[in-house]
Amino acid sequence: MFKLDLVPREIAFAKPSEFVRTRANEIRINEIFFSLQGESSRVGLPTVFVRLTGCPLRCGYCDTAYAFHEGKTRTIDDVMGEIANFGARFVCVTGGEPLAQKSCLTLLSRLCEANYAVSLETSGALSVAAVDPRVSRIVDIKTPGSGECENNHWANIAMLNARDEIKFVLTSEADYQWAKSVLIERQLAAICPVLFSPAFEALPYSVLAEWVLRDKLSVRMQVQLHKVIWGEKRGV
Repeated sequence: MFKLDLVPREIAFAKPSEFVRTRANEIRINEIFFSLQGESSRVGLPTVFVRLTGCPLRCGYCDTAYAFHEGKTRTIDDVMGEIANFGARFVCVTGGEPLAQKSCLTLLSRLCEANYAVSLETSGALSVAAVDPRVSRIVDIKTPGSGECENNHWANIAMLNARDEIKFVLTSEADYQWAKSVLIERQLAAICPVLFSPAFEALPYSVLAEWVLRDKLSVRMQVQLHKVIWGEKRGV
C-alpha cells in the first residue's frame, strides 16, 4: 500500500493510495518503453516513454488503469541510465498522473539538464507551477464525460505558454460543445496549441472532424496514432 504524500489543496480530493511517497532520489516507475509519440504536436516522433505509478483520478475512458498501482521503486540515476540506452532525443513523462510523485519534478529537471526534449502529460488536476520551464507541458482539461470535470485545476491555464499544449478528450457531442465554450471563453488558442482528441472508439474520428470544420475552431484534431497502429497493446 502506498502512503499518502501530503501536498496542498489541489490534491485534497485524492484517494490515499494514489500518491506515492518515495525518497528524494527515488521514483516509482510503472514502465519505460520506446515507441512513436501518438499524441500532441510531437506525433510520430520516436520517443522514450516513462510511465509513473499512481493517479488520483478515475476517468471513465482511462486506458492505463494498470498504472494506478503497478510499479517498482527505482533510483532516478537508474531511470536516467535506462533512458540513455535508447539513444533517443525525445522523452515523454506520463502516467497515471506523474505529478502525483514529488520526485517527478526532479526527474524532469534531470532530463532537461541531459539535453533531452522533454514533455509531460498531466491530467490537469494538479498544479504545474513547479515543473521545470524547459518542459513542454501537455495539460488535460477534463470534460464532463470524463467523470472528473470538477477536479480541473483551472489556475494552470494562467501558467501556460506557447511551448505548452492543452488537450480535451471528448466522448460525445455534449463534451464537444462544453470544450468549445471553454476554448472560446478562456481564449485558449491565444495561449498555446489546443488539441481535441476523440476518446478511442467512443467518438468517431469523422464526426469530430466535421464538427471542428463546421465551427472553424482554432484547434488541432488528433487521433491516437499508437492505437491506430497497435490498438490497445500495452507498452507501445
